[in-house]
Amino acid sequence: DMIILAVKPWLAEPVIKELQIASDALFVSVAAGITCEQLAEYIGNDRQTLFHLIPNTAISEMQSMTLISSHNASAEQEQLMLDIFNEMGLAMLLPEEKMAAATAMTSCGIAYVLKYIQAAMQAGIELGIYPKDGMKMVAQSVKGAAELILNNDTHPGVEIDKVCTPGGITIRGINELEHEGFTSAVIKAIKKSC
Repeated sequence: DMIILAVKPWLAEPVIKELQIASDALFVSVAAGITCEQLAEYIGNDRQTLFHLIPNTAISEMQSMTLISSHNASAEQEQLMLDIFNEMGLAMLLPEEKMAAATAMTSCGIAYVLKYIQAAMQAGIELGIYPKDGMKMVAQSVKGAAELILNNDTHPGVEIDKVCTPGGITIRGINELEHEGFTSAVIKAIKKSC
C-alpha cells in the first residue's frame, strides 16, 4: 500500500529502478532534493501518487519538523501522511517549490540550533560551568523558547522583549549578537543551504 524510500539522493534512481511499484501504491521519498517530478520520471508513471518527505534528525525523539509535498494525492491521502508524521513531531504540507527553503530552515536548521547550543556551552565553560551542566541548561532553554512559540500565539520578538529589561544584561547581549552579525549569519546560512 505504501513504499517509503529512505535513501541518500544519489541512490534514489538506482533503487527505484530495482522496485516493482504497483500503480495504486503511495510512494513516499525521504531523499532530499529529489522532486516529485523526478520521482515520477524514475518510476515511469506520472500518475503515481507521490510524497516527498523531509524530516529532521529529531524524529528519533518523536520531535521532528517534517515537511511533506505531494503529487497526484487526494486530500484524504495528504491527511493520512500528516496524521502519520504528526505522531513523530509536527508535520506540514507544502508546495514542492517551497521544499528547498523549508528544508534549509528545518532539516539543515536543526544543525544551526545545535551549533548555538554548542557555542553557548563553550561560553559557559569559559565562565566556569561544567560542560555537562551547561549543555543541559542551554538545551532546556532552547526547548523552552521553542515551546513558547509553539504553544502561544506569539512572535520571537515579543518574547525577546519580555526578557530585555531596559538597561539590563539581556539587551546588552542581544545588541552584541547584532553587532557581531548573528541575524545576518543565520539568514546567510539558511540561504546557502537552499
